[in-house]
Parts: sequence; C-alpha cells; structure tokens
Amino acid sequence: MVTPPCSSDRRWFLATAAAAAAAAGLPGFLRAAAPMARRAPLFEISLAQWSLHRTLRGKELDNLDFPKKARALGIGAVEYVNQFFADKARDEKYLAELKNRCDGEGVKSLLIMCDGEGALGDPDEKRRTQAVENHHRWVEAAKFLGCHSIRVNAQSRGTWEEQRKLAADGLRRLSEFGDKHGIFVIVENHGGLSSNGKWLAETLKAADHPRCGALPDFGNFRVSDKELYDRYQGVDELMPFAKGVSAKSHDFDDAGNEVHTDYARMLEIVVGKHGWRGHIGIEYEGGKLAEDAGIAATKALLERVRAAMQTAMDAKATKDAKAGSGEGGK
Repeated sequence: MVTPPCSSDRRWFLATAAAAAAAAGLPGFLRAAAPMARRAPLFEISLAQWSLHRTLRGKELDNLDFPKKARALGIGAVEYVNQFFADKARDEKYLAELKNRCDGEGVKSLLIMCDGEGALGDPDEKRRTQAVENHHRWVEAAKFLGCHSIRVNAQSRGTWEEQRKLAADGLRRLSEFGDKHGIFVIVENHGGLSSNGKWLAETLKAADHPRCGALPDFGNFRVSDKELYDRYQGVDELMPFAKGVSAKSHDFDDAGNEVHTDYARMLEIVVGKHGWRGHIGIEYEGGKLAEDAGIAATKALLERVRAAMQTAMDAKATKDAKAGSGEGGK
C-alpha cells in the first residue's frame, strides 16, 4: 500500500481525537470547542529553494546553509532545487552533511525539484528512456535526505493526445522506479501543455500509478504567449492528484495581498474543497521585494488566510454542535 505524504483529514482526526476524549466531561458546546483549540494548523508552511535563487546564484548563500536560512525565516520544512547541487546527487558525504544540517536545525526535507534532466515525454524513445534514467539519481537522493517526492516536468512535443501518451509513459516508468524507493514522482504545471490543468490531469490519469501525482502551483498557468489557463480551475483540477502544493507569489498590495492570486479563494479550493492538510510551499519569484522580504510577505499572507479559515471553521463547528445538543436556543 502506498502511503501519501499528506492524508488530507486522517492526521487532523488523530490529533483531535485525543483532545476530544480529554474534553468528554465538558458541556456540549465546550466539548466541540476544546479539540479545536488544541489541534494542529490546517496546513504547514514550507520553503521552496527557488525563492532564494538570486541569493544562491550570487554566492551569498550556499546550498548547505539552506536549512539554516529556512529556520531563520521561521520555516521548518524545505523543498530543494536540483540545480543548486547538480553534481552532488550521488555524493553521500555531501548529502549526509546536508541531512545533518537539517536535523540540527529541526528542518524537514520534503522534495527535490528536478530540471534539466531531459523530457520525460520526449517523442524519441531513446531520449525519453535516458530522461527517465537521468532522474533515478534524484529519486535516490530524495530517499537519502528523507524527502517524500521529486518534482518533475511533463515536457513533450506533438498533438494533445500524443504528448499525453508520451508523458504518461515516461512518468509511469519513473514512478515504477520511485516506488522501489518509496518516493513519489510529482508533476508541476510548468509550461507548455503541462500548464493546462485539464491536459495534466488527463496525463496523470493515463500514467495510472499510485506513486505519480501533482504539485499544483498557484501561478504557472501560461501555456504559451497566447494562452493563459485559469489558475483557479487548474489548481482545482490538479488537487485530486496533489502530493504537495506550491504557493507562487510575485507582488503584494499595501494590504499584504498577492496581486495576481487571490489567496483566500485559492486556499478555499486547496484546503476547503479538497481537504489538503499537508505543507504548502512558499515560492516567491517577485523582483520588487528582496527575497527575504518576499518570503516573509508570502508567509504572513498564508498565515493570515489560514487563521481566518480556521476561525470560520471553528465558528461553524461550534454553532453546529450547539444546535445538535439543543443548547443553541430558538
């Protein structure tokens, strides 16, 4: 049996069940409120390494110091980008040091975002096979670091149907390898037809493997210069396959809201409709704010929307509990 990195409501249920039992002697409406006060947040927040790509490329931050940086920003889980340690995938000494630094900071490794390893949907069978094999080392590195997934691209060429068939073939073969190591292979909407939510959902269905899933990104829905897919529809279509979620951000207004994505609307889809209870990764790509400031702004926005959603859910649950016990009055 494949255990997903986030079981939407199971972890929430287990966390609240004990609190509910402890509160069993309280009046009805207080019994409803007590578990809510004790349960974990609706979702956790992680940091995608790409948020710091300028700092890393400018040699102001070393890849080995990424966990410490994340902790300094108040974040306890990280998502790596393979290009920042491209020659270290099978360097066990290096990976052990990175893992030790994560452990020292109390930071959890979630996934490795993989680019530059070839098109998993390449029409040429030999090149497609090579692309699959190129990703093997990152599956192994992810396993070593304690990640649950590698993030890949579903790049291909041809008609809608041809690209779906080719990408599904590469994804399935890589997922079969990932299964041997307990690692998920998750696809981000990341350009071309992969930025069309309907196409990517169809492709993941065609891959038909329990280790193959999605990493819905709030912002990567530009299919071409002439086509922009609806981001809310796309995330909605991809959430049934999600093993991770990427909160893309660029610019913010004076109230701290992201100007391109309505985070309240998006999180209602992710958390409210689809019941996501795992990590949501900050991926700041803006240029107006410094990277640290952009990360902080995104984190504050996620926390604010999360708190508002939790308050609304708690109020509804308390109201329902009062009505059910007859304590709500007429």
